[in-house]
Amino acid sequence: MTDHTPNKDHIGLSDTFASRRYFRKFEGIMQHMLRVAGVMEAEGQLTRDEVVILTRYATRLTFTFRALSLKYLLVGRETGRFFGSLTMDARDSGFPVAEEIMTMANDAQQAARHLEDMPSDEALKDQMVHTILSDRKVPTKLQFALSQRLYYEELAKGDLFWVQNDPEAEWMVTHSDGRRTFRLHWASYDSQVNLPVIYMMEVEDSGDTGLPKDTRRWPEVQAHLSAQALGGLKLLTIAKGFDEDFDDLHPKRLRRFHLGPMYSHAFTQQAGPLREVLAEARAREGQDWALVWTEEELVSDRVIEEKSGWFSKVEREVFALDPFGAKGADLGATRVERSIILPQRPYQVLEEKNPPGFGSVRKFVVSPKGRVLQY
Repeated sequence: MTDHTPNKDHIGLSDTFASRRYFRKFEGIMQHMLRVAGVMEAEGQLTRDEVVILTRYATRLTFTFRALSLKYLLVGRETGRFFGSLTMDARDSGFPVAEEIMTMANDAQQAARHLEDMPSDEALKDQMVHTILSDRKVPTKLQFALSQRLYYEELAKGDLFWVQNDPEAEWMVTHSDGRRTFRLHWASYDSQVNLPVIYMMEVEDSGDTGLPKDTRRWPEVQAHLSAQALGGLKLLTIAKGFDEDFDDLHPKRLRRFHLGPMYSHAFTQQAGPLREVLAEARAREGQDWALVWTEEELVSDRVIEEKSGWFSKVEREVFALDPFGAKGADLGATRVERSIILPQRPYQVLEEKNPPGFGSVRKFVVSPKGRVLQY
């Protein structure tokens, strides 16, 4: 059962069982994604450190979905007060809309106060038992109160995925000339497309103080990168802007990972071949999905020197674009690789139908027991 919000592509999951199924599906998909990252590490496409970073963001997403599942645990039940339902983007992403994450951030700021004002878990459970035994009623209102308490407890633990996840820096290597290389990583929940996006940038630092310990540059870098964390911006635009704004920071490699869209026959309405594949697969519950994962990469090809003021020069990066003519300039990246993660049955149908455009897409086929096969 769905009730439509003003944006017809954003759908409220107002049925209890549909809502719970949706969250279960996502928790499973996040686990599969981590296993796929492990396969990519084994192949040498990702380093151990990169897998650790991706795992950290995937874990935060899992905690975020868990918190939302508790918030909406009793959706569709008569709880005595209206509290809405999870709104998801059924057309473009299959993920919750960014407004859900924004509301959660606001709730998190007030979680401690809410928890102080609420009865404890034990008190609520005791009242439930009393209601069942004495009044012979289903204690729906108490169940709702407990679900909200658990929601705020989850928020109070922290380590969730927000609309803006500020840049962090990790030292990689110190070169013979004293320059240091850092890996910066940050993430956003892109409100234009309602998808989580993760960034990694390798930066050579020719400043006197290492970037994370530099009280002047580091806050500026964090603010700059957070403001540029927009999926619509080309990597070339982001890297060039960074290179020009910070004379002693040299971006050597920039990558962006788009997690999603998630396609599901039960929940989403996206157009295109994957919708038909999932409809035809008629896979059982929990197996009727596909997750697209896109990695964009931009690498520095060489360094040139430019005049800065009267007497000094600064280094500027020249980035390598996709060698296949205009395509690279349009993409603003050195390479773009698309992958799709899906269970066995939808994969079989995808292979049988063989729709155009999927030949170059890497397929990771996952089993409920956690096995990952690559095609």
